[in-house]
Amino acid sequence: MRFKSPPPSLHPLPSGGPAHEGRRRVGRLPYRVASRLSNTGMEEGSGIPVALHSSTYVNDHVGFCGSIKTSPSDFIVTEINMCGQLVNEIAVDSLPKSGGTSSDQGRSHQGDSKRLRLSPSEQRIDEEHCRGQDEDLYCTSEVLHSTVRESEEHEINNVLECHHDKAVTLDSLLDTNVKEQLSHFACCVKDTWNSKREADTEFSLGPIPDKKVRASVHGAIRQEYPFLATATKCGEIVVKANQDYQELCKLVTEEEASAFLQFIDAKLESSKFAFRPDGNKVHRTSVHHFLSKKFGKLVETKSFPDSEQKVVIVVRFREKNGFRKRTNVESREKEDIYTGFTLQKENLETLEAISYLASELGVLPSDFSYTGIKDKKAFTYQDMVVKKVTPKRLKQLGSTIGKKGLGLSNVHSVSQPLRLGQLQGNHFAIIVRDLKLHSKDCCGSLKERVCESMENVKKNGFINYYGSQRFGQGQTIHTDQIGLALLNKEMVKAVKLFFTPEDSDDPVNKAKKYFLQTEDAKGSLAMLPDFKVRERMLLRALNRYGLNHEGCTRGWLSIPHSMRIFYVHAYCSKIWNEAVSYRIKVYGTRVVTGDLVFSTGYIENCSLNDKVHVVTSAEEMANKYTINQVILPMAGYSVQYPANKVGEWYHKRLAGDGLQMGHFRIPALQLNVPGSYRHILKYPHDLSYSFLENSGKDIGTASGSVQDSPLSLSVSFWLDPSCYATVCLGEIMKCAL
Repeated sequence: MRFKSPPPSLHPLPSGGPAHEGRRRVGRLPYRVASRLSNTGMEEGSGIPVALHSSTYVNDHVGFCGSIKTSPSDFIVTEINMCGQLVNEIAVDSLPKSGGTSSDQGRSHQGDSKRLRLSPSEQRIDEEHCRGQDEDLYCTSEVLHSTVRESEEHEINNVLECHHDKAVTLDSLLDTNVKEQLSHFACCVKDTWNSKREADTEFSLGPIPDKKVRASVHGAIRQEYPFLATATKCGEIVVKANQDYQELCKLVTEEEASAFLQFIDAKLESSKFAFRPDGNKVHRTSVHHFLSKKFGKLVETKSFPDSEQKVVIVVRFREKNGFRKRTNVESREKEDIYTGFTLQKENLETLEAISYLASELGVLPSDFSYTGIKDKKAFTYQDMVVKKVTPKRLKQLGSTIGKKGLGLSNVHSVSQPLRLGQLQGNHFAIIVRDLKLHSKDCCGSLKERVCESMENVKKNGFINYYGSQRFGQGQTIHTDQIGLALLNKEMVKAVKLFFTPEDSDDPVNKAKKYFLQTEDAKGSLAMLPDFKVRERMLLRALNRYGLNHEGCTRGWLSIPHSMRIFYVHAYCSKIWNEAVSYRIKVYGTRVVTGDLVFSTGYIENCSLNDKVHVVTSAEEMANKYTINQVILPMAGYSVQYPANKVGEWYHKRLAGDGLQMGHFRIPALQLNVPGSYRHILKYPHDLSYSFLENSGKDIGTASGSVQDSPLSLSVSFWLDPSCYATVCLGEIMKCAL
């Protein structure tokens, strides 16, 4: 155990919200002990899955009732870094110096971001395209100005400059006879398109064994005949009609279509392409949609005004996919900037906090890295790293973010981003208020119940459920339902679930209701508050692409990867919760044949699955393993399932949701879920507690009757990564929190 000493007392940030915001009453249900539970994760006889949190227990104490999260200051979460330090108590002077960039290096903060900021007049032009692009679409103002200057001439040939004489290149690569046959095939393709007859399917140039020569031929043909497409089959180059060209010609002139496809094939990093000015917004939308559908992974499009009060669609290559990283020193230094800091937040989701900071700094939410998601209804402290922002720029946020319940400290340069799970754990300082006995516990002593509960969980641990906050606590639609729709590739259903309103008339729910009733993304966007970042990202994309399968897919792609994967992981977490309840019901706390454990021996350079061992019957008889060593898989395409009834349960449960292993890859959303493993049991570390009067005065744990006094309980402990304090408290109190 690396974090051994009890953490010092924690001091919350000044509260800016109502004292009782986020209040939750717990403990209203009758207490239940482990021997009386038989919850399999399915409602009896219905086959309908239910989300389980901490409704099955491994301890047989009675427990007690109380209220948690009466205010954010009653629930303080502090990350413990890999060195075993509380992140809110690290002095900047003690932080390791980065081997990468210095803090400022003479750069102005405007240079920290590449996101385009348009003038008000430019923002009004083609709003759904200028502001509705994916979040990874940005360009410098320098690029914008050069692009608009180039488009003023409205000459396509001036936008694209070819690097070589195409005819000479083909003449040098192909025999005269083959060249003539190719030319004849090209003419036939054009003629059949004009006469609306079916063209010959394809034309073969014959075998070309040299790979480099084949590459040159591919490029030369597509430059001279952009309306043709080429492919290699068994060493032969096959030429056929380019259907993309034909579809594009329905939207723009043949000259523009040819020049655009030449531009695409040339792949010149610094080049841009501008279509002719277009005053028809509906037509421009069609062009944007086509280019995004056919070439969206390679290029990005934006609309800009020209000198004649019309609008020009400008295309450029995406830096992240189209080219290697820039090699000049300035760009490389800029990309290598990483700034670490401690984020303090109050009553705010981690992803919402990141989205707000990204907006203030002019970077992308994906430029932030962190080790894990922290509670919303709490004071939390966690390490973060932001890319492309200097410490000086970050410090300039100052009091601006304080109004949002955010604070920054320990700002310093680092050399690399953080990774999920890159922490030793989280420390919790919790106050449980209004202590009471369970309603059916008529003769117990409150103090005895509390002490008994604490000692049992300290000794025996708790079932390592995912907490209810993982699934959208108290919401009509849980995040796991959205995740299941995404896994089943039901993109429209996922969007509608996402916008399902709660039973409230606040502005957010009014906007959601309006969207579901009218499918008017633009109108809903105008109604939605600025702080609902995910909803606004999705609505902007839906306004541009439409509420159909393709449009909703583009909509999900418009939000950061960490947010997309969050919903899928929520579904996998729900399945894990149900699986562990079934495992405890069927086998209890004994280790049986077919259970999974991690191998005890050191295995170098092996995959995660290679570290997983299936318990044999001989090992079961010898009691070689204990229940705290047993693991269960998080569903995914590459995990191993238990070789017993639990494994059978997994396959039936997933099949009931229409899922097979292949469903855990979603290429359209750039999501892959290989799966992982999670221990059934966990233990609180350094657990301590004391009673408080309602005034907050500590009266210790001295003997005496406290049953008639209005008491609270102060609890302090720390947990391993990905463990939930509410689940631990649920086991202690025998309540579903």
